[in-house]
Amino acid sequence: MNQACERYETVQIEGLVLQALWNRIRGHDKILSSPLFPAVGAFLTHILLCAPFFVLDSLGCVCQRIRLCRISDNRNSPYIMRRWLDCFRRILFNYLKAVLPITALFQSTRSPKLPDLAPSCWQLFVEVFACLLLFDTLFYFWHYSMHRIQWLYQNIHQVHHHNQIPFALAAQDASSAELLSLLLLALSSAWVVGSHPLSEVLFHLINSWLAVEDHCGYDLPWSLHRLLPCLGGAPYHQAHHRLYRGNYAPYFTHWDHVFGTHIEGG
Repeated sequence: MNQACERYETVQIEGLVLQALWNRIRGHDKILSSPLFPAVGAFLTHILLCAPFFVLDSLGCVCQRIRLCRISDNRNSPYIMRRWLDCFRRILFNYLKAVLPITALFQSTRSPKLPDLAPSCWQLFVEVFACLLLFDTLFYFWHYSMHRIQWLYQNIHQVHHHNQIPFALAAQDASSAELLSLLLLALSSAWVVGSHPLSEVLFHLINSWLAVEDHCGYDLPWSLHRLLPCLGGAPYHQAHHRLYRGNYAPYFTHWDHVFGTHIEGG
């Protein structure tokens, strides 16, 4: 009886915390409902999540311990700075040229009204997990198609593979068509699941982080793929960049095992 009461109180406290968080977020409803929010939010989130790996890349030039965590050899400092800057320019240009206007048009078709109530913890977990599974599935088949259909590879996906040794910022170093397609896949996944806006925001954050970690080039002791064996992580995705085939899923590995496209990372 006491344990049941404690669980009930815990659920109530968690619900109050989520509601307080949602109330604070909902106070910025004009920003959340802005047609520019998805693209601007995706770009800024990506840059912020990449910042720690930029520091690691910079320090790796003088710190042997950091270099040991890299899957491939590090490069000299001037080259690191130049490739990060060049990559930043390409991503910014693609966002301004295509991603921002198209996603603004997509966002304008969605209801601007935000719900008053926050989701329960269970609803938040289920919706985020469902979004991750759906996006992972859609991405796998889209990525597989871009490698198997020559026209798609040459005109859409080939740009992403000029980074044979990827780094964090390169997660979005792709053609404007590919960047746009992946952002629309993420938005569509949340729409199909029918996610609460708070669940959708958390899904996009996790999705962005997993993409950055997959491309970061580091096999760190605390990387998510070491904690969750169902994830491929940076070694898994770097094998794809090295061989130009296999490991097509963005973070989970089950579809690659099912369809025989799995390649050992490293």
